[in-house]
Amino acid sequence: MSAQRIYLWDLPTRLFHWLLLAAFAAAFITGQVGGNLIVWHGRLGVLILGLVVFRLIWGVIGSTYARFSQFVAGPGAIARYLRGQWQGIGHNPLGALSVLALLGLVGVQVGTGLFANDDIAFTGHLYALVDAGLSNRLTGVHKLLSNLLIALVVVHVLAVAYYRRVKRHDLLTPMVTGWKHDAPAHSRSAQGGGPVAFLAAAAIAGGVAWAVGSGWASQTFAPPPPPPAAVETPSW
Repeated sequence: MSAQRIYLWDLPTRLFHWLLLAAFAAAFITGQVGGNLIVWHGRLGVLILGLVVFRLIWGVIGSTYARFSQFVAGPGAIARYLRGQWQGIGHNPLGALSVLALLGLVGVQVGTGLFANDDIAFTGHLYALVDAGLSNRLTGVHKLLSNLLIALVVVHVLAVAYYRRVKRHDLLTPMVTGWKHDAPAHSRSAQGGGPVAFLAAAAIAGGVAWAVGSGWASQTFAPPPPPPAAVETPSW
């Protein structure tokens, strides 16, 4: 089968991929070290929140192969892929499951971190919206999920290496340059996801990150303080 060169991954998708990797690595390190770096751990969590929101929006209005509608498939497509009958471009059906799992888990990890605390001085940006008991439970979930996320990242890296060494499919270079050099002859370069779509997605994602990171969301939606205790007036 003849092959051709096509534009596969747009720049926003590639920037999201590498920024998320860098932010996740930095958040993991700062969380493990703790101390004064825990403040940066919280800031990185807000950055990751913005990135996830951006990717969810970009999965709807981005370019062809970044859209969820293009690569999220059902059991039938997965079965065809396992039988070697799938000939699509971009994320294959198993890769799509990996993308969804990572996005979902990162989203839950960030969400729990926003309500977490370290039993000393640090609290998440939305800590004021929950009581101490719920915050402690979410903190426990946050710590447990970090190990699962590391495992998923390792599986992702191993899968990329497997496709490169065994199946001779280079998944890394297109995510760096945007171009795939061995696409099937019937393939077409990505379309859509232009500057207007990017600015809209970036504005919404930035707004969400600002609302959380600045404390606006916590101050706006925090429950009102309890009324002062009644003071019994002496009868004399």
